[in-house]
Amino acid sequence: MNLKSLNALPAAEASQEFLKCCGSSRWAAAMTERRPYESLDELTRAANDMWWALEQSDWLEAFHSHPKIGQEKAAAEVSAQSKQWSGQEQAGVQIATQKTLDSLAQLNQDYEQKFGFIFIVCATGKSAAEMLELLRERVGNEPDAELRIASAEQAKITEIRLKKLVH
Repeated sequence: MNLKSLNALPAAEASQEFLKCCGSSRWAAAMTERRPYESLDELTRAANDMWWALEQSDWLEAFHSHPKIGQEKAAAEVSAQSKQWSGQEQAGVQIATQKTLDSLAQLNQDYEQKFGFIFIVCATGKSAAEMLELLRERVGNEPDAELRIASAEQAKITEIRLKKLVH
């Protein structure tokens, strides 16, 4: 799909395309409403502006569309494209040792118990060991600070996915 095609889609279809990039329904609706986009830069700027204008509940909805690091299934129902992108983004986990995978699983659980949402990291290009180190660092954060960090990571993921969507 290209930007022209995305701009021309009926609203319901455009919203579904945007949901592949970010699991917040309010964000997807806002992105759909804001069309047409004249350039990829305009699209990504709008995506970022709309993301940071959302409420915490919208961020948490988006987080539910991601599988935990090292897992394949998200808490929310997502498109096949989103699943594929998640798998590509977490490719570094596929070659991890069992010890690293076990550590990721345990720290994922600790993180979710502490913060009430899964660990969100822009995993593209990161090894399992790098993600594990980030998880170790971030599990010690204060909840408000961690929510902002996770939200910034989601914004990075969304931008990467938007670029894939309108390649």
